[in-house]
Amino acid sequence: MDKYSFLNTAHTSFFAELYDKYITNPDSVEPSWRAFFQGFDFGTESALDELDLETLVSVNGTQNNAGAEMPQSLQKEFQVIRLIDGYRSRGHLFTETNPVRERRQYEPTLDIENFGLSQSDMETVFSAGDVIGIGASTLKEIIDHLRRIYCDAIGVEYMYIRKPERIEWIQNWLNVNDNHPKFDNEHKKRILRKLNQAVSFEGFLHTKYVGQKRFSLEGGESLIPALDAVVERAAELGVEQFVMGMAHRGRLNVLTNIFGKAAKDIFSEFDGKDYEQEIFDGDVKYHLGWTSDRKTDNGKKIKMNIAPNPSHLETVGAVVEGIARAKQDAHFPDEFSKVLPIVVHGDAAIAGQGLIYELVQMANLDGYKTNGTIHIVVNNQIGFTTNYLDARTSTYCTDVGKVTLSPVLHVNADDVEAVVHASLFALEYRMRFNRDVFIDLLGYRKYGHNEGDEPRFTQPKLYKAIAKHQNPRDIYAQKLLAEGVIEDDFVQKLEEEYKASLEEELVDSRKEDKTEITPFMADEWKGFVNVREWEMMEKVDTTFDKKELTKIAKVITELPKDKKFLRKVDKLIRDRKKMFFESDRLDWAMGELLAYGTLLQEGYAVRMSGQDVERGTFSHRHAVMKVEESEEEVILLNHLSEEQAKLQIYNSLLSEYGVVGFDYGYAMASPNTLTIWEAQFGDFSNGAQIMIDQYISAAEDKWKLQNGLVMLLPHGYEGQGAEHSSARMERYLQLCARDNMYIADVSTPAQMFHILRRQMKVNFRKPLIIFTPKSLLRHPKAVSTVDELVSGSFQEVIDDDSVTVSKVKSVVFCTGKFYYDLLAVKEEQNREDVALVRVEQLFPVPAEKMKEVIAKYKKADDLVWAQEEPRNMGAWSHMMMHFSDSDKFRVASRRFYASPAAGSAVRSKMRHQQVIDYVFDKTKNNMSKPLPKPSDD
Repeated sequence: MDKYSFLNTAHTSFFAELYDKYITNPDSVEPSWRAFFQGFDFGTESALDELDLETLVSVNGTQNNAGAEMPQSLQKEFQVIRLIDGYRSRGHLFTETNPVRERRQYEPTLDIENFGLSQSDMETVFSAGDVIGIGASTLKEIIDHLRRIYCDAIGVEYMYIRKPERIEWIQNWLNVNDNHPKFDNEHKKRILRKLNQAVSFEGFLHTKYVGQKRFSLEGGESLIPALDAVVERAAELGVEQFVMGMAHRGRLNVLTNIFGKAAKDIFSEFDGKDYEQEIFDGDVKYHLGWTSDRKTDNGKKIKMNIAPNPSHLETVGAVVEGIARAKQDAHFPDEFSKVLPIVVHGDAAIAGQGLIYELVQMANLDGYKTNGTIHIVVNNQIGFTTNYLDARTSTYCTDVGKVTLSPVLHVNADDVEAVVHASLFALEYRMRFNRDVFIDLLGYRKYGHNEGDEPRFTQPKLYKAIAKHQNPRDIYAQKLLAEGVIEDDFVQKLEEEYKASLEEELVDSRKEDKTEITPFMADEWKGFVNVREWEMMEKVDTTFDKKELTKIAKVITELPKDKKFLRKVDKLIRDRKKMFFESDRLDWAMGELLAYGTLLQEGYAVRMSGQDVERGTFSHRHAVMKVEESEEEVILLNHLSEEQAKLQIYNSLLSEYGVVGFDYGYAMASPNTLTIWEAQFGDFSNGAQIMIDQYISAAEDKWKLQNGLVMLLPHGYEGQGAEHSSARMERYLQLCARDNMYIADVSTPAQMFHILRRQMKVNFRKPLIIFTPKSLLRHPKAVSTVDELVSGSFQEVIDDDSVTVSKVKSVVFCTGKFYYDLLAVKEEQNREDVALVRVEQLFPVPAEKMKEVIAKYKKADDLVWAQEEPRNMGAWSHMMMHFSDSDKFRVASRRFYASPAAGSAVRSKMRHQQVIDYVFDKTKNNMSKPLPKPSDD
């Protein structure tokens, strides 16, 4: 009996379609067919001999017929399917997507001989045509169809996607009109108009502001009609808000021709005029953000936001995602897709900056997802002066998109219709599947990195080709002329009209002496004001009704009776109940959780994220508890009342840069949410240093942007080594100036309670950096009473109320956890002559309060600044700059060290003790001892 006879009993199209399903997703076919196709792929008789062909027969209702072999026609069908799969998987390597360079050569090619076919098969009709939607067709027709889909101006990568329904959707979309646009004449004219705006705008700036940096879009102008098409179509699909981020390349063009920023405002910025407001310093024109309302051609209203960005490429992407999520949570909690994030990248940056990997890994996480982002790469094929072959190891700059199995489209930027077509694909895919999609817009950069740079020094051959190359508008105009869509003078009229409007705006701009910066997202910031340093020091009422606080405490100290928790969790909650209702000694976690509870009751949402924040790195918070058997999450703070706001708390991925950027963006768009990022250990925050330097400390001064992000940074010397001791407070303090942020090192649960409440009770927002404790989380003296929460307030300075003023000879100023180390020695030595004063707020420096304390101790002749950090770290250098009486201090600290702390616990303890000894005995100055030998301390 011939084992292949059953193959004669069904039409070849059946097997072709089945084999195509197998290639796309092997698990989608019945196991015995899968084994059969595997055997065919291996191409060995032995593999086929092992198949259970009787199962194949029974499954498909076929019968065995003796004396026949597998029909050659069927073998050929399978080979054609393999060819189709080759185009789907590798066609992108053989496209016409590079406008100014020959593509690299890849092996193996898509030649039919590589698939077991020959030229003699070209006129043979194959049923395999059914799987690409053209029915039974000759091999030549099938190949022509595949080349048009996969090897023309758009290359598509998608076959790695593991969801068959997504692959099927993509293939159906591509099969329509052979993956070519079919725009009507009016649509084509609109594309040409937007392309003319893009080209003419750059030309106008080039003649009016010769040599000035503008980071032109020339070579990638098709981005403008692409974005325009996305906005128009997205509005029809229900999108109501856009949040966009991009670097400097082409930003001015996008601001004018997509976001509707008046050209006269951009001209004023080019003219270098001073700003109307004196309280901020501003930034270069291609970094500024913008918010506008746009009305589409169909009358839909869309809110448009483009976030401000620094020169640090890709940083803005994290901020955009946070802004988008905040808007989704606030305005469309059940319809995230109504807010669309778009991030425009550069080719060198997306390949080289690790932040992108962090962002794509966040894309589908509960705490960070935004229902898909459209990523567009303006690919200049060069990074400043670096060739693309030196800029990455991967084939494409967009290969990072494959991490999350996102489809990637590579498009020739000279073919504007293909660019618009690909952009609409990206939009439709995002709206349907709520996933990221990447567009690689392959163009060129007409000039150097900026308009004053000479690119021929490093790419003479490339720039020789670019100099001869037509711009995309002229290329498209010739195409439309040939099609009879436009008349000969159509483009000339478009250009004259547009440039005339720019001339008019230029004249208007030069009638004004000052530049006014429009606030970003002003609609989200109604009711908030800008304040100066002295206003930040004003007293804020953070009290809370005791009866209401008791209700909150009751809810967060009782577990659901119908759920079983670990015994340790049961005990934890019982202990918290005793703290509030019996001992009146609230620990750190209770002070913190009650602060959140009161704010939630008052209508302020709370969002916290970071590594391990749900439980807390040091197992103190337990804001989220797990049911023992099911691991169901229980958040007691979300069960306070029907009217309360919501607590969202998320363990983050192991990222600082991306997550801090995201949470900063979230706080930027949601000023009435207490947005908190907590570091696992304080020094890990330096992984987000760019965010801290470029946004957190400077955004209000550069861009007129307020932000209330809270950063909780565990800090304290407890013998854990160099990396887990210091949160590097000196770095944050060095960034302090005028009125840019709050920095605190608080020492009691009540202080934590009030500073968190103060953050939301004021009518302005500033970043708040809190150096939080580790050992104090369970320190028996680091407790507060209920009344201190109810009727107290945040104290920038806490004086020593245990001393008799007239007995004090030494006044010791210190911060945070070090206070308790000093207190233990003071009590042990019964030192009534020493007052320990805590400086709880380090910026703005409470100078007047500190001076009041000093004046109070009239008999004191010894003023001490005490810190556990080395002399070149901690708060001392900050105090020298910001406290005028600092020259009167005797300083007790560790020596100067490059590393924050010693790795040896013994050595660390010894150094710590030396500082304490010097605080209480001025003859024991550890700084005056001889430098130790290499074998000594």
